[in-house]
Amino acid sequence: MGLKEKLHNIKEKGKDKKWLPAFSAIHTFLYTPNETTHSGGHVRAADDLKRTMNTVVLALIPCLIFGMFNTGFQHYVALGQPVEFLSMDALLIGLIKVLPLVVVSYVVGLGVEFIFAIIKGHEVEEGYLVTGMLVPLIVPVDIPLWMLAVAVIFGVVIGKEVFGGTGMNILNPALTIRAFLFFAYPTWMSGDKVWVHGATQRASDIAAGANLDAISGETVLGTLAQGKEVLYSVSDMFFGYIPGSVGETSTFLILLAALFLIFTKIGSWRIMLSATLGALVMGLIFNSVVDAGIIGQGSKFYGLMSTEFWHHLLIGGFAFGVVFMATDPVTASQTNKGKWIYGFFIGFISILIRVFNPAYPEGVMLAILLMNVFAPTIDHYVVQGNVKRRLKRLKVKTA
Repeated sequence: MGLKEKLHNIKEKGKDKKWLPAFSAIHTFLYTPNETTHSGGHVRAADDLKRTMNTVVLALIPCLIFGMFNTGFQHYVALGQPVEFLSMDALLIGLIKVLPLVVVSYVVGLGVEFIFAIIKGHEVEEGYLVTGMLVPLIVPVDIPLWMLAVAVIFGVVIGKEVFGGTGMNILNPALTIRAFLFFAYPTWMSGDKVWVHGATQRASDIAAGANLDAISGETVLGTLAQGKEVLYSVSDMFFGYIPGSVGETSTFLILLAALFLIFTKIGSWRIMLSATLGALVMGLIFNSVVDAGIIGQGSKFYGLMSTEFWHHLLIGGFAFGVVFMATDPVTASQTNKGKWIYGFFIGFISILIRVFNPAYPEGVMLAILLMNVFAPTIDHYVVQGNVKRRLKRLKVKTA
């Protein structure tokens, strides 16, 4: 019996009705729904939530493919055996390490979604299509798969389902998953060796006296936080030939994705631009403090404070977070003025945390989660401000 016939039997005869959400989700993913509205005002459009989510996933694919090549490339560089970046050797290592992360993220996350849909008797929601792709791109490549599975379950259940599912959550689910990993398993989410495949194991072998080349998996942010000299060029940082999370290293590809999301009207250019401005302002303030001699080279904050203000846009996960997670339409501000305020504070606070917390120099995750909480408050005061201005105009006209 085909999928269409099975779905028809469930709907018409009520047989195995509890499985309707699962069959319906698969059916609408593969086929265009044939149901039409018969009453009430509605807007006809070619897109729906599933197609919108698929568009975001499409924007993430170049970052995923580049991340696979970079995973293998950084692996061989750490071994002292550099290969061509676009080589089969690099791609093979990337496929072996990154694809399992993607599979675990989708299987576990969608499994939880299906279970909740069947228990509650509602349709399977499509929100996890994007979250499932984001998660593998924002974690270290060597993170244990069981650890990722536990974090995904936590993020979907606590970060989304307890609030009512897609469209009701107040925190970005992907960042909730990453925050859980960071606080529950900090040794797997920070340090010099977690960002390059095999670096942790090789470091332990060296400590045990094995005759291996010295290795390093340190990110640019980690190097700056320790006051060391960065060996990567601006070009390397912009195009992404540096250690880091799987999909966060290439600012160039993230910028192209941002333009695509803006063109398709899925990502908010106001949030992206205002977050960038907020980061630049905070970076300029820190540069001014260093130039004024208030902070000297002996300070533990000097390395990141003295970094060129615009370099902050190229390093760490700032660009990725701003483009793909700060613009989440569910957890971000909804009003136009609110988006400017929301985005600016994300950029401003990201660099603030990055500089003043050397143990965790990447602040964009915490900044976005913090502003997710304040987004409804920002929108409330923006709307109230508009109401007051209109009331004043009305009083002037009637006076």
